Amino acid sequence: MATVPGQLIWEIVKRNNCFLVKEFGRGNAGVRFSKETNNLYNLNSYKYSGLANKKTVSIQPEGKDVAVVLTTTKTKRQNKPANLKHKSVMRKEFSSMAKAVTNQVADNFYRPDLKKAALSRLSAIHRSLRVAKSGVKKRTRQASKISARK
Repeated sequence: MATVPGQLIWEIVKRNNCFLVKEFGRGNAGVRFSKETNNLYNLNSYKYSGLANKKTVSIQPEGKDVAVVLTTTKTKRQNKPANLKHKSVMRKEFSSMAKAVTNQVADNFYRPDLKKAALSRLSAIHRSLRVAKSGVKKRTRQASKISARK
């Protein structure tokens, strides 16, 4: 079965699809967002589209732990949706996860143009998963005012 080129899919889908979110700003300038999976910046553009590209990258949080799932699509499994995605769960510190994302996306020549977007998405997700440290609160160093009335 022959697959349809990504550029043709994008020309069909770019103006009207179920994932499109249209936000109108000031004047005629409108920003178009997309809710589709495998779209790192959630922008409606061919570069970040999860529908039109064969090779896509997605970074999502995993459960309540500080774990992140890096998902890439397999290019040779386009006709088998059940086997289409390759998922890897990362539960390490941020620098190790960033190195793994860089390895997978850019260094393996998968999608080097998405390296910056993938790292920024990883950073935002990691920041949102961090738990605030609970412990002894620092005391203020200001002198407390004691009012003694007699």
